[in-house]
Amino acid sequence: MQQLGYLKETPSQTAGPYVHIGCTPNFCEITGVYESDLGISMVNDKTLGERITLRGRVFDGTGTPLRDALLEIWQADSKGLYNSPSELRGTVDPNFTGWGRCPTDMETAEYRFETVKPGQVPFKDGRMMAPHVTVWIVARGINIGLQTRIYFDDEKEANDKDPILQRIEHRNRVPTLIAKRDGSSYVFDIYLQGDKETIFFDV
Repeated sequence: MQQLGYLKETPSQTAGPYVHIGCTPNFCEITGVYESDLGISMVNDKTLGERITLRGRVFDGTGTPLRDALLEIWQADSKGLYNSPSELRGTVDPNFTGWGRCPTDMETAEYRFETVKPGQVPFKDGRMMAPHVTVWIVARGINIGLQTRIYFDDEKEANDKDPILQRIEHRNRVPTLIAKRDGSSYVFDIYLQGDKETIFFDV
């Protein structure tokens, strides 16, 4: 009888360092794949709405900033409309992509998105959600990408009525989802573990 050679199961891998090569080759100094890395630019000079910068760092459980994290964001335009074929509530701003991708800087460990402040969008039951940005994070040591949200500290009235923020049982953790305004920027640091651990969503 012929013997069959069974291969061993490939061990699971976390995201990195190869995720940067595939997703942001120019950042990794691999040129000629794309003219610019996908998601690097969300706006142009015709984009409607208030221009803002989202910036911050990703910290591990020891409080060390990660220099190899990769973040993607997804948000509505300034009128609260998504750049998606399933958006039926109106015409989205054609000069706004609604999606961005950014690796953390190798020296400062900071991520940075140049975007616009999103408008409010309805929850599935019709209630309006506060302006927010959805965030996806991957890095070494993260087996499955983490999902969270960025809300804005100068939208207190809308935040207090937001149907997602209202569902958070431990109210002392709500501030982990709130970005702080600093001029034209909003600063939002993400903590993977520890006392300041950011709320992540199981989606």
